[in-house]
Amino acid sequence: MADLAGKVAYITGGSKGIGLGVAKNLLDTGMKVAISGRNKSSLEAAAKQLGAGSNVLALVSDVTKLEDEHNAVAQIIQKWGKVDVVVANAGLGHFAPVDELSESSWYQMIDTNLNGVFHTLKASVEALKKSKGYYITIASLAGTNFFPTAAGYNATKFGVVGFTQAAMLDLRKYDIKVSTIMPGSVATHFNNNEPTLKDAWKIQPEDIGELVTDLLKMNPRTLPSKIEVRPSRPDKK
Repeated sequence: MADLAGKVAYITGGSKGIGLGVAKNLLDTGMKVAISGRNKSSLEAAAKQLGAGSNVLALVSDVTKLEDEHNAVAQIIQKWGKVDVVVANAGLGHFAPVDELSESSWYQMIDTNLNGVFHTLKASVEALKKSKGYYITIASLAGTNFFPTAAGYNATKFGVVGFTQAAMLDLRKYDIKVSTIMPGSVATHFNNNEPTLKDAWKIQPEDIGELVTDLLKMNPRTLPSKIEVRPSRPDKK
């Protein structure tokens, strides 16, 4: 995908944070970008912020529902005729000691973080076969580093990493590339954070967008299938 102009991307969880940062970068390359999320007003605000007119499509879709994802992909194909890149970014986290973690928090993370990446791939894989496209999941360093209060979150992100790497082996025979990106601290609204100057030391959403762009432009003979990224320096407290 050396020339990205005119290619079509679908980004889940695209109304803010990493998803929005990736959307901005891909639009700058000349791609057409569909973003999805559960909140219509947030999506409309994000589309306005992106300001790319007919090159942006905002779709209400809940990744925990396979039917929603099938509908989202169908709308993208109806508008632009294809899907070249899918970034499964939608995710959330609840943090508590395992003996205090509620069932609802556990299942919400499983449904969104783990079932969601499966639903997004399941809904888009036939389109990606046709385009010989690229499927990228946004996991986390929590997918390899476990820590207290994160039993549920760790479980889902370890699962995303394993799922993505197995999917990579399943799909490369179709010339579909599959990678997972595992960021450390990112300046987003995750876990009720409000990004400010205090987050300047962290990875910025547009940095992940730049990484996605680099992956798409890499020589097709090479596949970075699992990428860990972290802030260059720790927070100076």
